[in-house]
Parts: sequence; structure tokens; C-alpha cells
Amino acid sequence: MPRLTSLRAALAAATLPFAFAGVAAQAADLRSADIHPDDYPTVLAVRHMAEQVKQRSNGKLNIKVFSGAALGNENDSIEQVKLGALSMARVSSAAMHNICQTTRVPSLPFLFRSKEHLHKVLDSDIGEQILKSCEKAGFIGLAWYDSGSRSMYTRNKPIKTVADTKGMKIRVQQSDLSVAMVEALGGNATPMPMGEVYTSLKTGLVDAAENNFPSYESAHHYEVAKYYSLTEHTMTPEILLFSKRQWDKLSSDDQKLLRDAARESVPYMRKLWDEREGKSRAIVEKAGSQIIEPDKASFSAVMKPVYDKFVTTPEMKDLVARIQAVK
Repeated sequence: MPRLTSLRAALAAATLPFAFAGVAAQAADLRSADIHPDDYPTVLAVRHMAEQVKQRSNGKLNIKVFSGAALGNENDSIEQVKLGALSMARVSSAAMHNICQTTRVPSLPFLFRSKEHLHKVLDSDIGEQILKSCEKAGFIGLAWYDSGSRSMYTRNKPIKTVADTKGMKIRVQQSDLSVAMVEALGGNATPMPMGEVYTSLKTGLVDAAENNFPSYESAHHYEVAKYYSLTEHTMTPEILLFSKRQWDKLSSDDQKLLRDAARESVPYMRKLWDEREGKSRAIVEKAGSQIIEPDKASFSAVMKPVYDKFVTTPEMKDLVARIQAVK
């Protein structure tokens, strides 16, 4: 994980005592970070959670949500949550792959058959097991949020089969698993933060990127990459993380209140997500994006090396088998 800049590190260090003091006094102002804009489903869901927490705690617990990457990118947020300088962060589980190994499992390509399959898994003991596994790394996994299915979009030509990705420079999340997936497709993986993707597509530093419809639309990537191919290669979920340092200073009642409010925000988030996904697709289609139905089988057929490389422990192999068995 890249280190924080010296300025951000200084800010985190300066904030830490105050964050702990607030929690210790049990009248806590809790800060939560998200890289997405104010109207994004994940941001709205955490704000909804914040309202419930404030009401149920009679104002004792207040969550302030910082959206639009105001506190840095996802790696910065994760670092600050671990330090206790931030209470919470909504991040892609891909950002946790090298920190909490089991989070790689729900990011495996073509693992989930449908959105309904994904939800059944995340809402089961399988999802709970993966969240709990992050505690030893300094994080409390409160809940899973949706991020839809990720598909590929390109500047110059549509992707219709796996052969079309050969030699393409494709932006991926800063995750070894994402890199390996693109390499299996014959592409040249280019990891970079979300905030750098628009310019990289516009200038030709990369030929393609991959993301869901709301991110493709809200980040304006459709302006510089008009071909959106519905590869739907992964359904990498989002995680709502809480700082274990701050969590351990809360009373058991406050911990339960926060966990319950987080879990109850999930169906609200999913409803917002479905609405936003449809709206975003309509926006990009109206703006001239071409939506392509590719040959998905040609993509899934080359994924075995990715599974061989990343599903390496007995726990991960068991998780994959149990996920595939969910009906």
C-alpha cells in the first residue's frame, strides 16, 4: 500500500488524540470517508446510517461523512482508519486484497452467477466470515455494499471477445488480483487511483478501463471512452470498515448500535444502487456510448490461472466451493 504523504500523515497524527478522546468520553464525533460524490449510493447509505445512529444514541454518536475523496484516496482512507484517525471508510474490497487475504474471494472473476447469488452469499455466514477475518489487520467489517458488476470500456474500439483485449493498456484497481485478471486476458494492466483515470483515458496513457455503470457515468469516463462492453467480469463488493482502535474504546451497546445501523443500511443502499445503475446507463447511452454484448464465455475460459494463483489457502478454497454451491 502506498504511504500517506507527509502532510496527510501529519494530519492523521494530529487528529488521532482528539478522535480517541471523543470516543473515550462516549460522546463521539465519528468521521467517515468515501471517494465518491455526494449523490452516490454508498455516500447516501452512510448518511442514512448516520441519521439512525444519531437518533438511536440520542446524539451521543455523530457520524460526519466526507465524500468526493476529501480525505484522500481509498488507500489513504484505509491507512487512516487503521491508525484510528478516521472512524470509518467505505472502500472497494479490492483495496483490501493485500491487507486481508480472504477479501480476494468475492473479487474473483466470474464467481457469481447473478446479483441475487451475490446477495445470498454476502448476507450469509460466508460474508460474515470474510468481514470478521479483517479484524486481525486492525479493521471491523460492518457491512457489505454493492458496486454492481464491473465491465470494460474503451477509447478506440469495442471489446467483443477476449481476443480484442490482447495488447490493450487497461487501467485496473491497485490490486494484484485485478492485474492478474487483465494479464490472463492478454492485456497490459495499468494500476492507478480512480482520480487519475479520466485524464489517462483522454491522453491515451491507457486504452481502456473497467468499472460499473454509476462510476463510468459519475466520473465522466463515458466522455473519453465511448465503447462499454458488458463483460461483467467481477462483482467486487464494497466494504464499510470501522477502525478497530476506536471500536475497542466504545461500549458494547454502542458497538451493537453501530453494527445494527450499518446492516440495516444495506437494503437501503441496494435500492439506491439499482435506481442509480439504471439512471447512469440511460445517461451514457443518451450521450452516445455504445453498449456491447460480448462473448462472455471467451473471457471466463481463460480465468483458471487467476484462480490457481490467488485461491491458495484451505480457507479460501473452502469459501470458493461454498459460494459456488449457494443456489
